[in-house]
Amino acid sequence: MNAFVVILIVIYAVIGGLSTLYLFLSMPAVIIWKFYRKFKYHISLLN
Repeated sequence: MNAFVVILIVIYAVIGGLSTLYLFLSMPAVIIWKFYRKFKYHISLLN
């Protein structure tokens, strides 16, 4: 039972780490993309 719990914790840690890494990388990318469109195409930041 103890080994099963440890494996489960490791799996959940990996899933949590991957989702955190995705958010950490995608949020700045979206913000940079919005500013790029704003300056190049004169599109609103809210679109």
